Amino acid sequence: MKVKITVSLRTGVLDPAAETIHRSMGQLGFEAVTSVVQRRVFEVDIAKSDRDAVLAEAHAMADKLLANPVIETFTVDLVE
Repeated sequence: MKVKITVSLRTGVLDPAAETIHRSMGQLGFEAVTSVVQRRVFEVDIAKSDRDAVLAEAHAMADKLLANPVIETFTVDLVE
């Protein structure tokens, strides 16, 4: 089964890369853009057929390796 793990900065944590992109969009004429959020997306194939086991393993991966719990949050979705 394939899962998609999306890692984002927590609300209130500064994202200088997204701020730079937002500023550049305005300079290029895209004035209607009100905000930019940068995320990391991981697509992971897990060789298990039990949906609950796959989701539990993906959550463990994100919690232990892919996201920094101090400044980031994550979501896990099955890709069908």
